Amino acid sequence: MRAGLPLMRSHDLRHTAATLWFRSGVNPKVVQETLGHSRVAITLDTYSHMIPVLQVEMARVMDVLFGQPKQIG
Repeated sequence: MRAGLPLMRSHDLRHTAATLWFRSGVNPKVVQETLGHSRVAITLDTYSHMIPVLQVEMARVMDVLFGQPKQIG
């Protein structure tokens, strides 16, 4: 029975899961182990370029560390 979802390859589901994990703040090492990559660098090279949320969070942390907290986003 069809669920009314678009046709997806298992690779598409894997990619979607990794993206959602990163966007939700899951540690990259955990994502790496779950996906079965041999090194965390492979995971980050493959997925992190599409996660601008990580860059926004990094900027927020730097603002806090340097005493200038402000709203980003």
